[in-house]
Amino acid sequence: MSLVPIGRRRLLIGATALAVPALPIPPSQSAGLVVTPGQTEGPFYPVKRPPDMDADLVRVRGQTARAVGQVTHLSGRVFDKRGGIVKGAMLEIWQCDANGIYNHPEDNGLPRRDAAFQGYGRTTVDDEGRYAFRTIRPVAYAGRSPHIHFKVQAPGAGQLTTQMYVAGEAQNARDGVLRSIRDMRARESVIVPLLAAGDIEPGALKGTFNIVLDL
Repeated sequence: MSLVPIGRRRLLIGATALAVPALPIPPSQSAGLVVTPGQTEGPFYPVKRPPDMDADLVRVRGQTARAVGQVTHLSGRVFDKRGGIVKGAMLEIWQCDANGIYNHPEDNGLPRRDAAFQGYGRTTVDDEGRYAFRTIRPVAYAGRSPHIHFKVQAPGAGQLTTQMYVAGEAQNARDGVLRSIRDMRARESVIVPLLAAGDIEPGALKGTFNIVLDL
């Protein structure tokens, strides 16, 4: 897993321990798994990796300021479609800042971007297939419901690019990218409730996004 300072690591590990079970999915439950649907990468995948690209997007190395936005702890596990743990998977996430601006040269709002928000993070699952990110609650921008882009690469199995959405957002019903997922169970699998996470960090949210690869 990407190296982060002890304080930040404790927050990330705490989110994982609270939200994620430590065992593979039992065979009796794995039959109900839904393969996570692929979604567009979008136009704002980073053209170059930022100097700081760990799993904590709220703090940028060398800056004292914290990103604007509500801190959100995302965690989950990566499974195959039989419920088995996918070991060695590497995950990337990227999203706009609290102003709806991506760290990308083609985003017209780039001069107003929150420089204290990392915008991109990367980590590797642990031996139980678990991952964790500390980021901000995604926000809406023109034409899109709040979302976070995910890319998962599993050893010898290619990659999956998808997007995670927030449960209860009114824009979900109008978001064309989300609505392009025709299978309702598959669509629901990428919509995640965000709950109060004061037990992890004051004022924060937490959500669990398990990813099922077509393996």
